[in-house]
Amino acid sequence: MKTVSGLILLITLMTALAGCEGDPQPEVVVYTSVDQVFSEPVFRAFERASGIRVRAVYDTEETKSTGVLNRLIAEAVNPQADVFWSGDQLRPFLLIDRGLVEPYASPAAAAIPAQFKAGDGMWTGFAARARVLLVNRERLGERPAPRSVADLADPQWRGQAAMANPMFGTTTIHVAAWFSHWGEEKAKSFLTALKDNEIRIASSNGEVKRLVAAGEVVFGLTDTDDAFNAVASGAPVEIVYPDQDTDGTLIMPTVAVLMRGGPNPDHARRLIDYLLSAEAEGLLAESAAHMPLRADAPHPDHVPGVSELHPLPVDYREVALEVERIQPWLRSWVGL
Repeated sequence: MKTVSGLILLITLMTALAGCEGDPQPEVVVYTSVDQVFSEPVFRAFERASGIRVRAVYDTEETKSTGVLNRLIAEAVNPQADVFWSGDQLRPFLLIDRGLVEPYASPAAAAIPAQFKAGDGMWTGFAARARVLLVNRERLGERPAPRSVADLADPQWRGQAAMANPMFGTTTIHVAAWFSHWGEEKAKSFLTALKDNEIRIASSNGEVKRLVAAGEVVFGLTDTDDAFNAVASGAPVEIVYPDQDTDGTLIMPTVAVLMRGGPNPDHARRLIDYLLSAEAEGLLAESAAHMPLRADAPHPDHVPGVSELHPLPVDYREVALEVERIQPWLRSWVGL
């Protein structure tokens, strides 16, 4: 009897162990165009809090924002990703318009201002950058610092200001926002005035930062991540959030969307809940100087929360449509 009882116990233990080995750890698959150095720590924090493993697919620097997007489109008939975390606010619309996104109104989205999320839950923004003026204090001297994007066309700054090529990156988004907010006539007139004012066209926002930090121009239009890098480097620069008393500053949130037909939809929703949390926005404010959209998210003193600013009131879907529509005119403007 003891032998039989022992055998039964052994079989029971082996069966239980086999069951454990066959029960994989829960996981969620996320594709992201946010730099791995900033996004990976957020995923690790989610894993610790939830017990759900994150399998992340990152864009390379060479395919920034297009590599994973094209992969998501290619995988439409057999979705592999649960969540897309976009580094900009426009690319998710390419997925939404193809019917690849499932609406999800996360409870955490209640703390996100209405401008930065879809009412139907198709997309939700968080952890934002802004378009700012970076000013060289030494080149500025005793003159008042520029306070508006309109100062880029002010004759007193002829040949002394810079912006990145508007055919690419966040500068394209900014120009499209002008067309959306101001209307076509005013936007075209302003861009013509920039050219007449001999604005210096740089290859990138990073190059704008370099030109300002080196004192080759007095100020330039760039993103907060490049601007904060210039400040951290010890360059004699200051950051101006433009048009705080008028139109407002363009805010560029990162965006999370739930992919339709993904393999782990429940875990995907939990990940999106976490990305929109005060904790996640706090992590990104500390590591990447991304501005929290939630008023309750912690952030360093030098990184303002969006609740402390006057944002430019734009419809991001309209901006996405303008990006495509104005391409021929922009090519002509830059001389292509």
